[in-house]
Amino acid sequence: MRKKTSTISPQLPLDLSVPVAHLREDLIESKANEMAISMIDSWPDWPARVSVLAGPVGAGKTHIANVWADKAKAVSCACVDLAKNLDDYVKYAADKGNFLIEDAGSGVIDETAMFHFLNAIKQGEGYCLITSRSWPIEWNVTLPDLASRLKAVQVFELSEPDDELLRHVMVKLFADRQLTVDEKIIDYCVLRMERSLESAGRLVDAIDSEAMSRKSGISRSTAAQALERLGMN
Repeated sequence: MRKKTSTISPQLPLDLSVPVAHLREDLIESKANEMAISMIDSWPDWPARVSVLAGPVGAGKTHIANVWADKAKAVSCACVDLAKNLDDYVKYAADKGNFLIEDAGSGVIDETAMFHFLNAIKQGEGYCLITSRSWPIEWNVTLPDLASRLKAVQVFELSEPDDELLRHVMVKLFADRQLTVDEKIIDYCVLRMERSLESAGRLVDAIDSEAMSRKSGISRSTAAQALERLGMN
């Protein structure tokens, strides 16, 4: 058991939050994400220049997309900001530049800007990965030319994190803090927590904080208190 000491009051535990890792070696695979991870590993052998990584909040889109962006040396841009720097992006795309466009979806897309941008990607022979909570068919695109372009993209779907993925993620997050936690406590948490990787991070942080405030090891009691504090129990 790791021993922690602090002069902070039990009601105000020291914040020792550990940054979330976003490297390829930190990706944990399960049936929920194996297709998406295989997709980024196979780049640049993609059947299409433009791909969409679709999945619910907390499924791990950001981590997977950032791993690809680092590998492809891609420029990252929020979809809502695409039109602001369109001229520069079109020039870079025309020169075989690669892009990560984040959080596309209905009501977010400037359709004219997106159409010109995707044309530049196609002509420049670069690659673009777009993240979204939904498939392109659900974006309610009204510009016919853009709708036609989107029909040619490849779509990779991320499922809601399954128990296996949540379990492994929690074990790793605790290990990043030099903590080894009993498997029964991990299972107890997985059965009760929200189904997202972001929630796993918040829960690990809350459990560690609770243990520190009690000046004790991590037990089912500390896990239960953390779950309750986060509204997950």
